[in-house]
Amino acid sequence: MSILILVPQGAEYQAVCQGVKRSLRSPQVMAIPIGIDPVQRFLESRDFQTVSHAVVMGLCGSLSPLHQVGDVVLYGECVNGSGQVKMCDRTLTHHLQACLKVSPVRALSSDRMIWSSAEKQALGKLHSAEVVDMEGMAVMAWGDAIGSAKLPRIAMVRVVSDDVQHDLPDISAAIDASGTLRSLPLAIGMIRQPIAAVRLIRGSLLGLRSLRSVTQQIVECLDDGLAIG
Repeated sequence: MSILILVPQGAEYQAVCQGVKRSLRSPQVMAIPIGIDPVQRFLESRDFQTVSHAVVMGLCGSLSPLHQVGDVVLYGECVNGSGQVKMCDRTLTHHLQACLKVSPVRALSSDRMIWSSAEKQALGKLHSAEVVDMEGMAVMAWGDAIGSAKLPRIAMVRVVSDDVQHDLPDISAAIDASGTLRSLPLAIGMIRQPIAAVRLIRGSLLGLRSLRSVTQQIVECLDDGLAIG
């Protein structure tokens, strides 16, 4: 079984790499851009024919009081803003569920950053989703583009870095068209909303710590499950 871990570039990628280093097994870890369109372009430009299983990892935002900062969430399915739903691979997801002892959730993939608490709550209710990210649906769309026969089995595991009860700083302008986080607009956005910025930093640090830990669990879990079909 050839395993690939896909994770957004930057601190999330570094945290996953650190988690992998703690394990005896070393799957390939690939940094991806931020956002649906950049991720889809990135994946379509690469050849994954030798990869049998892919796990998308990283941080996510909560859309439900059930999930707080630091919680590990396993995706069962992704939904986009139009209501289109894509299922993660059932066999791989069930295997990870047995290892992580968490129930699969529905995740919303957004084409923009959701920073307002009010909007998070509204979107959670509208789509019956429990968490939100900006990459999940792009990976599933990539599968449609290349055809299921060539697609690796895909599962998604994230860690909550912001809750549904509080606003985040609006740092949408910091993400450019290529899916890269720009330092100056990020700093400006944080300075403009200092209380929310402190909350974001604290949540991210806690989320990254949990992400490192769960990465090691996942690698060992997949190592034990080499017979997954």
